[in-house]
Amino acid sequence: MSQISRRQAIAILGALGFGATAAACAGPGGTTAPGGATGPAAPATGAVTGKVSFAHWRGEDKAVFDELIKRFAALHDGVEVVQDISTSNDYNAQGLQKVRGAAIGDAFATFRGAQFKNFTEAGIYAELKGSKAAANYQPGLLTAGQSGDSQLGLPYQVVFPMPMANADLFDKAGAEIAPKDWDGFLAMCEKLAASGVIPISWPGGDVGNGGQLFNCMIANNAPVDDMCAQIEQGKLKCTDDWFLKMLGQYKELVPYLQPNATGTAVEPAQNLFSQGKAAMLATGSYHLAAVRGLGAAFPIELVFPNTSDGSGKFEGAYNATFILGVNSASKNQAASAAWIDFLSEPENAGYYANQTAQHVAVNNVEYTNADLKRLSPWLDKKTALAARFQFQNLDVRNAVEASATAVISGTSPEQAAEAAQKIVDERL
Repeated sequence: MSQISRRQAIAILGALGFGATAAACAGPGGTTAPGGATGPAAPATGAVTGKVSFAHWRGEDKAVFDELIKRFAALHDGVEVVQDISTSNDYNAQGLQKVRGAAIGDAFATFRGAQFKNFTEAGIYAELKGSKAAANYQPGLLTAGQSGDSQLGLPYQVVFPMPMANADLFDKAGAEIAPKDWDGFLAMCEKLAASGVIPISWPGGDVGNGGQLFNCMIANNAPVDDMCAQIEQGKLKCTDDWFLKMLGQYKELVPYLQPNATGTAVEPAQNLFSQGKAAMLATGSYHLAAVRGLGAAFPIELVFPNTSDGSGKFEGAYNATFILGVNSASKNQAASAAWIDFLSEPENAGYYANQTAQHVAVNNVEYTNADLKRLSPWLDKKTALAARFQFQNLDVRNAVEASATAVISGTSPEQAAEAAQKIVDERL
């Protein structure tokens, strides 16, 4: 393979999102919990009173949290919880600066992966191991909030970063909604296209949302489960045969994407799906509420682009994120911890889940939302923890993901892979 210069590498990847801060959605993903600093002892006990600042990025959940705040305040005289909400881009880029010192963010949420690691190393989290709140979670879903032996955060949301599917359009086209291998997935797309609809609406112009498909495409291609961590460490390379195979599969998707897919923002992509013009929306289950809000009335399923020959290890992908924590610098840890305890009770977590159409990691939650009930079987499938959140360096993550976008724009898999690896090598 010919060697390319750094300037060429940036030219290949630059216009496609490399260098932009990833807009991590309310979605799942991650791997080995990072080591590093641990928080102080569990939040201090004391009177649950005073003002609590709750920092997060889920503006679409504001009304739901407002109702939960009312219920919480009714249990504790003199307590006030105020939401401090940023956009996901701003929170991903500036969240640590916002909550350091606890001027805001007595209680807060973080994204899985790089942001959780940064908060951990900065000592922002108070230790929650053995807390009342932690005891309410499914143990297998707590990993994303662990550092060494400490339980610093509680991953509240369980989302599936997999294409959502309009089941009615699949039925009309006679397309298989659960293809067992890559050939089956392409055949499914061909049937959908032949029926007169766009098979896949993909927001390639939005780094955070467009990158969710990567979690599916890489799951059964990679030789190890911590593939992205090993790419970042230099143990695996984007120029390896398995990665080139994945990029070749991205190229095969091009005929089944909407025009100008790499320039499409998330809202137009959602509209194509909600209006029945596209059979799939390649973001994830975290957009259920959004597409329902846009008028989608059809039954929604999830589809896993199984890139294997039928012998793949995984049946899907999931992420555990929106990691709740108590600020170690908070002057009101008792009330902050009580708020996290409250959110973690099954009844309250169930209210949040059903109102926002998102599964949660809390045990014994009753799902009444029709979409959540329909998709709940995915909680028991063999799903891969979303690989893109293994990256601790966002420049590396953006460069690796941008290689897929470059291929869809017409760059060869070999050249796109070499450009991405050039950036990765510079960060080693």
